[in-house]
Amino acid sequence: MSHARQVALLIETSRSYGRGLLRGIIRYQREHGPWSIYFEPRGLNDSAPSWLKSWRGNGILARINDRRTAAIIRRSGIPAVDLRFAVPNLGLPAVGIDNTTVVRRAVDHFLDRGFSRFAFCSYPQGASRWMDLRAELFQELVTSLGFAYELFNGKPQRPGRLSWEQDQQQLARWVKRLVKPIAVMACNDDRGLQLLDACRRAGVRVPDDVSVLGVDNDEFMCGLATPPLSSIDINLEGIGYRAAEVLDGLMRGRPTPAEAVLLPAGDVVSRQSTDALAIDDPDLSAAIHYLREHACERIRMRDVTQATGLERRTLERKMKHVLGRSPKEELLRIQIGEAKRLLLSTQLSIKAVALRAGFVSSRYFSKVFRHRVGFAPSQFRHTRRGR
Repeated sequence: MSHARQVALLIETSRSYGRGLLRGIIRYQREHGPWSIYFEPRGLNDSAPSWLKSWRGNGILARINDRRTAAIIRRSGIPAVDLRFAVPNLGLPAVGIDNTTVVRRAVDHFLDRGFSRFAFCSYPQGASRWMDLRAELFQELVTSLGFAYELFNGKPQRPGRLSWEQDQQQLARWVKRLVKPIAVMACNDDRGLQLLDACRRAGVRVPDDVSVLGVDNDEFMCGLATPPLSSIDINLEGIGYRAAEVLDGLMRGRPTPAEAVLLPAGDVVSRQSTDALAIDDPDLSAAIHYLREHACERIRMRDVTQATGLERRTLERKMKHVLGRSPKEELLRIQIGEAKRLLLSTQLSIKAVALRAGFVSSRYFSKVFRHRVGFAPSQFRHTRRGR
């Protein structure tokens, strides 16, 4: 144990984001360590601990919040990895989320529900580089697809930050004037929670008039919301694991990565805030609801047509027009989504995952999964868990 590398973790424990990263770091060091961990409970915006200036360990994993902390870490000469991206031009290796995949998940989720109007809810520009980037990427993607786009980011923080009540009042006014139905992506779950409160103040129905999607999948925040908030899982444990892997390489003398390491987002965890279809055709809406409720029960197309009274050709034509894919393609999309969830959240065998996702055999499942995802199911499980 005396030869264990000494690693400092400057990561908050006050929020599920930081705890998710820590789970990945813990898993990596258990598999590849042991490390001697220097750690104390922290808040997101806590300053650098006093002991850091004189600490002489082997590596640092940090959510760097300010230039003072960054300067202390750089002056130490100790290999370090940043997991926050809050301070530009740090000159340190960094590991985080690929925001292009985050906004892609959001737009796909809304398109699957038939929305053609989109908006983004963020903070005042300049408050967070990360949130500004998500807003820009969301706008670029939505407008490239030919849809209209709205942005809410509130009044600038200067000369003073708005109170919660003032912020909620202007957010409610914005929600009220939106042309509905509309799909709104919140920059994170905190903002999503505020947006849902603003919808209640404005007398706007969620998800029928406004469909709201957050980012981070903080289960506490999403459950606290009314209705429960749908959110994008950003694979925090995988990010923590990969950051620990990068630091391990640096401590072993490997070259510093030339660019930031960005991992793809996970899937949307759907809850009540996006449980709506912006489709005027009641027969088609009923057919899509039936597919999504029963897709993993090994149903066939005749089950859908019998349940809805639509002829197969009519159903195919309408779905192609609205969603851009056939009922069969929609069925496979839902089944693959459930298989992904099971692969990442359980230890079920590939055969058991196939059966629970509605496939008739594991062999057919593996073939379809590889074709649509680009990995075999076992490879997907290992890759997305950060291994």
